[in-house]
Amino acid sequence: MALLADCIDHIVLTVADIEATTQFYERALGFTREHFRGPDGQLRYALNFGEQKINLQDRSTETPTKAQRPTFGSGDFCLIATVPLDQVIAHLRAERIAIETGPVPRRGAMGALRSIYFRDPNGYCSAPGIPGPIIMQRWLKKAAKLLDSGAG
Repeated sequence: MALLADCIDHIVLTVADIEATTQFYERALGFTREHFRGPDGQLRYALNFGEQKINLQDRSTETPTKAQRPTFGSGDFCLIATVPLDQVIAHLRAERIAIETGPVPRRGAMGALRSIYFRDPNGYCSAPGIPGPIIMQRWLKKAAKLLDSGAG
């Protein structure tokens, strides 16, 4: 079967307090907030970064596509940092955000990473990482193909 998807557009996190979570990610990682209307016209919330976003919902959020058993802090995710990991570490320390683990070597979707781990107010574990040179070469080749094909 042919590959039917090749990237993540957004994920959805169930959080205890949407505003506290939004403020945390604005402060910790520089994400920007978005308000939008859901499929039934209800107000929804998201965090934007790069070309991705994290939609936020709490247990009272009404949407037809909500998880069956929304649970706080039940997932972890890894992000690719846009600056050297030492800068991320310095920023988190300046913001008094505790780093639980790292820097440590990890294996991501595209290969080797050097990552750190910290928790948001809901207990989700976030792991910004810096890819090794092989990943960057793969990414640059993919970007060049997209540009050559006119898709970029």
